[in-house]
Amino acid sequence: MGSNSGAVWDWQLNWRRPLFDSEIAMADDFIGKIAQKEILPHKTDSWWWKPDPGGKFSSKSAYRMLWGELTGTNQEAAFKDLWKLKIPPKAAVFAWRLIKDCLPTKLNLSKRQVVLSDTMCPFCCNHEEDAAHLFFNCSKTLPLWWESLSWIGVVTALPQNPRAHFLQHGHQLVGNTKSTRWKCWWVAVTWTIWQQRNKTVFQNQCFNSSKVMDDALLLLWSWLKSNDKDFTVHFNQWATNLTLGFCT
Repeated sequence: MGSNSGAVWDWQLNWRRPLFDSEIAMADDFIGKIAQKEILPHKTDSWWWKPDPGGKFSSKSAYRMLWGELTGTNQEAAFKDLWKLKIPPKAAVFAWRLIKDCLPTKLNLSKRQVVLSDTMCPFCCNHEEDAAHLFFNCSKTLPLWWESLSWIGVVTALPQNPRAHFLQHGHQLVGNTKSTRWKCWWVAVTWTIWQQRNKTVFQNQCFNSSKVMDDALLLLWSWLKSNDKDFTVHFNQWATNLTLGFCT
């Protein structure tokens, strides 16, 4: 505990609020009581910085903690946009899990002590399979995003973080309809990549970028056809003129 202008700060809450005046006396009383106790009689008491696994304070760990609090706002913005999309609930839940990094990628399974024969990406076999690599940076999947951007005439650096990647897709096209379709496309591509990943892992299928793109296009077209009364475009017309499909 420390003090600043008569306020006692709660470090466990990451400096989010000072204690109220009515709580200061209780806090002092609590500190006085625990000061008389020896929790580990064979070790001396010491300070432990919780944001660092080793318990040591560093400006780097403090920066990470503070940045984590700031990006939490962006995460809420991503979810707000996601739940508004007119897509099947299972697709929205999948995207939510991807943004939260809760999908059972090999690296996530390994962190949960699941025994695996390897943790490498099933597409390229050159990098551990985490969400950022599998969906956005793998040599097999990254060209899908480049091709997508070519339809709308955008050249940009793409984030690797799933949340930032989704949010960027919300700002690349101006206009409610165009922006919504572009976000739905993000979900369609990532979901199709995940399905292809499972077929590769469990059925030993080879990655086929053309099929992944075609399947994602058909998936998005089916969503728009079912949920957008103003969308009356035939699939062949849609698939052969994607610039108009996303930009008009």
